[in-house]
Amino acid sequence: MENNLREEGKFSYVEEGEGTPIIILHGLMGGLSNFEGVLDFFPKQGYKVILLKLPLYELSLLKTSVATFAKYLKEFIDHKNYSQVVLLGNSLGGHIALLCTKLYPESIKALVITGSSGLYESAMGESYPKRGDYEYIRKKAENVFYDPKVATKEIVDDVFETVNDRNKLIKTLAIAKSAIRHNMSKDLPKMQTPTCIIWGRNDNVTPPEVAEDFHRLLPDSDLYWIEKCGHAAMMEHPDAFNEILFRWFTTRKY
Repeated sequence: MENNLREEGKFSYVEEGEGTPIIILHGLMGGLSNFEGVLDFFPKQGYKVILLKLPLYELSLLKTSVATFAKYLKEFIDHKNYSQVVLLGNSLGGHIALLCTKLYPESIKALVITGSSGLYESAMGESYPKRGDYEYIRKKAENVFYDPKVATKEIVDDVFETVNDRNKLIKTLAIAKSAIRHNMSKDLPKMQTPTCIIWGRNDNVTPPEVAEDFHRLLPDSDLYWIEKCGHAAMMEHPDAFNEILFRWFTTRKY
């Protein structure tokens, strides 16, 4: 998928299809490939899918924050001359989507969050991975999923490489602290953007009660569960995820 990246100024992204733009935002330890199922499905249904690569490790330490990434997302929307978009985010990506929606509601047609941070302080990890300890990182990666086999060696290797790169580890910790500071519990009741919440019933990172809190606090939201599913529903059960989201889009006429 990285081979299909478009480079335009400071933006890197993958784009497929035509129609209503869906901008996808990956998590802190996630990548564009986490959304292959969405990229395969929705362009065939009349949507333009954009996987935006977030500059998690490219900015200065002072600018490495959820707020900076939300502004970066708005700059990308303006760069593409989109009047309104759907935002779809997992984990940290959901948090960035929520903050962008709060700051620039006129640009966001609808919001989709799955396993999102923004409410739950432990969403970014109660203890950060130990450098050099591959076995520890493997177990942490497996804990993200209901089925530990989803945490392939490639996924574990990527996380291992990140936490053993001093610059990336420092930025990762900065992002995690920023996410905790940007708790959105007081903002959500004021946000009128239609929101689809899709959650794994067995999410260990952002437990089910977090989804229920998002649903309770967001005025115009619908909550859907996927059984036997962890923190990354679009990876672990891509068909179920796509079916739920497409049905929601159809019901809402997006």
